Formats: sequence, C-alpha cells, structure tokens
Amino acid sequence: MTDIFERIKRNPGPLGQFADYGEGYFIFPRLEGKIGPRMIFQGKEVIFWSANDYLGLCNHPEVLETDAKAAAEYGMFYPMGARAMSGETDQHLQLERELADFVQKESAYLLNFGYQGMVSIIDALVSRHDVIVYDSDSHACIVDGVRLHLGKSFTFKHNDMASLEKNLERAAKVAEENNGGILVITEGVFGMRGMQGKLKEICDLKSKFNFRFLVDDAHGFGTLGKTGAGAGEEQVCQNEIDIYFSTFAKSMAGFGAFVAGNKEIIRYLKFNLRSQIFAKSLTMPMVIGGLKRLELLRTKPEIKAKLWENVRKLQNGLQERGFNIGNTNTCVTPVMMQGSPVEATLLVKDLRENFGIFTSVVVYPVIPKGMILLRLIPTASHTDSEIDETLSAFEAIHDKLTSGHYKQQAEQFLKENNLRFKEI
Repeated sequence: MTDIFERIKRNPGPLGQFADYGEGYFIFPRLEGKIGPRMIFQGKEVIFWSANDYLGLCNHPEVLETDAKAAAEYGMFYPMGARAMSGETDQHLQLERELADFVQKESAYLLNFGYQGMVSIIDALVSRHDVIVYDSDSHACIVDGVRLHLGKSFTFKHNDMASLEKNLERAAKVAEENNGGILVITEGVFGMRGMQGKLKEICDLKSKFNFRFLVDDAHGFGTLGKTGAGAGEEQVCQNEIDIYFSTFAKSMAGFGAFVAGNKEIIRYLKFNLRSQIFAKSLTMPMVIGGLKRLELLRTKPEIKAKLWENVRKLQNGLQERGFNIGNTNTCVTPVMMQGSPVEATLLVKDLRENFGIFTSVVVYPVIPKGMILLRLIPTASHTDSEIDETLSAFEAIHDKLTSGHYKQQAEQFLKENNLRFKEI
C-alpha cells in the first residue's frame, strides 16, 4: 500500500516541481498597487500586461463610486445565504433581466463564481444517457465539468469542423442506443491563444445533427460584437447558441458569472445547479456594481473602441518585429515559441528586470508540451507610450531569442545550481 502523502512528495506535479525555483516570481507572483497598466513588482514599477481588465473598468471612477456606495449600504457579504434559501433580491433579478437583454436571450441566471458555475451547468444539463462533444482546447472548467459526466464524451480537434462532424456521428450512434441527447461545448474565445471558436460553423451543423450548443464566452463578452455581446454576436449566430455563459472576471472587472438562454432551461438550471443551491449568493456590491458595469458597456462604446485601437497597435507591432502571435483574432495576444520552461522563465526575467515589462509565462500543462507562450492582455487603459515601450523591449530580446541565448543561459543556470527537472 502507498501512503498518499508520500506519493505527493515524490511527484509534486508538472508545475509543482518548479515551486522552489519559481514560486513568488514566475508562479504566484506578487504585485502591488492599483490594478492598471502600471503596477509594482519586486519593488519596481512595471508595465503590466497580465490583467484581464479589458475595458479598464477596475478603476473607472463611476465603478469605484458605485462599489463603494453599495458596500457602505449593504456591507461586503449581504445577502447571507444561498439564492434558494435567503439570497434573492430585486437587484439580482434586475441584473439578470439586463444581462439577458444584452446578450439577446430570453432569460439569465447569476452565478457566484465562473469556474464552479460552468462545472455545475454541464453536470445539470446532461444525464448518463447523453453524450458530450467538446473542443480539445477547452478551458479547465469545461474539462472538469465533463469529468463529472457519467455518460460518454468525445473531444474534437481544436476548431476542426471535420473532426467535430466525425465525433458527432459517433455521438449520434451512442445517443440513439441510449435514448439520450448530445451537448456540444466550445469557447467563444480561447483564452491562451486568442482564436475565436468556430461558433457559426458549429451552428450550421445543427441542420445535419440534433444537438444542443453551450458556449463559454468569458473572453468574448464585452470585447466582441457590435454591442459587445460577444463572439456569437460577432459571428452573427447568437440566436443559435442554446446556452450562453460568461464570467464577470474579464470585461466586467469583478467576480461571479451568468448563464443565459431559453426561459424554461434557465429556470431548470436555477433549480438544479448544485454549485449555486448549496453556496452563498453573489454579494450585493458585485450585483449593484455589475449593473453599473453593464450600463457602461451599453452606453460607452468608445471604451471598446479604444481597447481595439490598442490591440491592433500591439499585435501589428509584434508581428512587424518577427514574433509569432499565431492566429489570434481577439484581444488575447500570445507570443509563441518553442523551448523549455526554464528558458521561458529566463526570458521573462530579462523582460521584467531589465525592461520593466511584466507578462505572464505559460507552459505545460496549460498549453501543449514543448511550447512557451507569453500572453499579453491589452486593455483600454494602456497608453500609446506604454505600447511603444513594450514593443521596444520585445525588439531588444528578439536577437537573444532567435540566437539561442536563453537556451544556453538555461543550460548554464541548471548546471551551476545543480537543478534538474523532469521532461514534460
């Protein structure tokens, strides 16, 4: 018999093995100051590219005032209970109505957290007789929701419609045998590499296959579409998305989430989502603050326009300097390269220490093995000078990157410090 704790000590996991080397700097970095384009890291000011505050609402004066007034009137924790027991308010219902209208759906339901909300939505929608078909690059919250499913599930290759169709054929056979249905799940925007999910093409397959369609649009809500209603609006297929989900942790600069769709289905979810029935209601400051944030999304289109001006300047500048940003067609700006996690950390350290640029570094298991990804999140708050300064910094590291400088530095660093990491 193996002791559970001894096994954990021997194998801390693909990221856990870097804890001594990177905790507090590369993993779980500690930043200080107000969230914005410039923050303090390790006692120095850095240009900050790792906040999902797309529209710059974190420190918008109207948002700050609304949040403060709501906290002063209700405290930080009202209502003290789950929605089903004692946590229902007129303001919760008002925000749900306004969100439903904004994303062009009949009804919406608030969720206290996005991650657990998505897990619970999937769990509630399908029975053991049903089949799930989902994109292989789906966010962990979708993967964890599928793990709870007692029936069959299939993955299709990322944004590959031929693969989806093949798996829908497999799913249809299983569903027919079990007298079940099919749920297809994808993302409006894939948050690591920035591509939109092929929502329109998936919707078009409804004419050939009988399935329901769930979209996680965490990064699309507020940034895509004419009104900001998301990737479905951008691709002119919002009406064909059966269940629309988004979080408040990105464009809405807060916490919590919502799910929207057909009135009867949303009512079913309201009475069956375990993560909501058995958990505290979304707090009043976030609900009232959410109403203000949604108002700004509706009435201040210039904020989204400024965001996209910054996105284009940053992404075009990186490409002009020879960096691979993949096929992003959203605000998410990945800089992709091949190499080890240690090489990635040395490059990132160079950017932070010598150029004052803070970007997130992403390695396996978040992205495929052998890939290094630096993810930049432009916001409406970034200035032209901050973008120019960042582009100059990336230009300065380009020769080091292509000449193998960081690879040589990594080998020397590991040898001098007698460090060894497992191949992942």
